[in-house]
Amino acid sequence: MEFPVTRMRRMRKTQGIRDIFKKNRIFAEDFVYPMFLVEGTEVKKPVASMPGIAQQSVDQALIEIAELYQIGLRSVILFGIPPEKDDLAKGAHHNEGIIQRGIKEIKERFPDLVVIADVCMCEYTSHGHCGIIENGEVNNDKTLPYLGKIAVSYAKAGVDIVAPSDMMDGRVAQIREDLDKNGFEEIMIISYAAKYASAFYGPFRDAAESAPQFGDRQSYQMDTQSSIKEAIREGQLDITEGADVLMVKPAMAYVDVIKAFEENFDCPICCYNVSGEYAMIKAAAGNGWIDEERVVTELMTGFKRAGADLIISYHTKDVLRWLKNKQ
Repeated sequence: MEFPVTRMRRMRKTQGIRDIFKKNRIFAEDFVYPMFLVEGTEVKKPVASMPGIAQQSVDQALIEIAELYQIGLRSVILFGIPPEKDDLAKGAHHNEGIIQRGIKEIKERFPDLVVIADVCMCEYTSHGHCGIIENGEVNNDKTLPYLGKIAVSYAKAGVDIVAPSDMMDGRVAQIREDLDKNGFEEIMIISYAAKYASAFYGPFRDAAESAPQFGDRQSYQMDTQSSIKEAIREGQLDITEGADVLMVKPAMAYVDVIKAFEENFDCPICCYNVSGEYAMIKAAAGNGWIDEERVVTELMTGFKRAGADLIISYHTKDVLRWLKNKQ
């Protein structure tokens, strides 16, 4: 039947009616908070292009985690900025590296907090690329053992999940094999399955000090105009190699890919709401052009509706506060 028998506005008449029929909701446990760890103590260096985000020493990170834990934080993803860089990213797998020590101290203080560690080499290499350079290019196969070594070092430190973001072919298989042969069969892998060579990463490179010193990453990250079929193939390969969760990065411009992953894969789907997306909203809100809480809530709900089970976002601490205030 059509109007006047069917009146869709009946479903929207009051807040109570709207609430009981909501299909898509966001919860505190849906969110992962990215953190940038640096050496030292009492270090908290704001990232100019990412308002509210800072490079932090571990002691300061623990203070922030403690505050956020009280309002629902349940997961963090860690990125490290070493004091020295080299061509082989040695600091990435050092037993006393910044991420390894961060994992140990966070898990000691907050044992039930889910700690994810990004597995890549770009923050640790002098050239800023995600692998071993040979003849001016990233050598895929020579990079793989280093990624496995990094993942194992994080597992030894007590990480819950490793998340390879390098986009080398075969890296999930290498990491799964190295974790298993070292007795870490239960460590999960979230693969950056569809990671695009996006223009939205600029502020992250400021935060992680990881901009490439020559060229770009388009030979290994996905082309922004590639087909969804290519993304699905990437996801299929990673699942076959042992990934437990698939990630889409960035999120805003790729909700169609999130949806395609949700429809094609019987595993949890994660999306990364990246630095440039965050910076745009913060800039607009700072100028009074948008209602930040409403815009961010709408955006995160959109990611959930598309099929994301987990959302990595710099908005996490704001979202947690907003959700807490509504309780």
